[in-house]
Amino acid sequence: DVQLQASGGGVVQAGGSLRLSCTTSGFTFDDYAIGWFRQAPGKEREGISCINSSDGNTYYADSVKGRFTISSDNAKNTVYLRMNSLKPEDTAVYYCHVGLGVLRNYWGKGTQVTVSS
Repeated sequence: DVQLQASGGGVVQAGGSLRLSCTTSGFTFDDYAIGWFRQAPGKEREGISCINSSDGNTYYADSVKGRFTISSDNAKNTVYLRMNSLKPEDTAVYYCHVGLGVLRNYWGKGTQVTVSS
């Protein structure tokens, strides 16, 4: 079974940092890009970052560029999202995702990030 488990969320003051982890299993980690999405209350889910662990290519949404860093540990089949300079508008449930093909999208259970002002 394909599984993704996101963890590392919490409550932090504005300007603080958190590191999220997405531990995966059930597929060949190196063959697929892993992404991080977030969904704030009343808003649509947005993609904020992804990484192709086979070549290291990364993507960041403008809203997080320069503050968030995505990385992967291929030996642990895990993707990390280091979040620095957090803002109250970063408050959301964060999800990791992998798409293995048409209609084969898998999501981890989200982890809540709350940034207080």
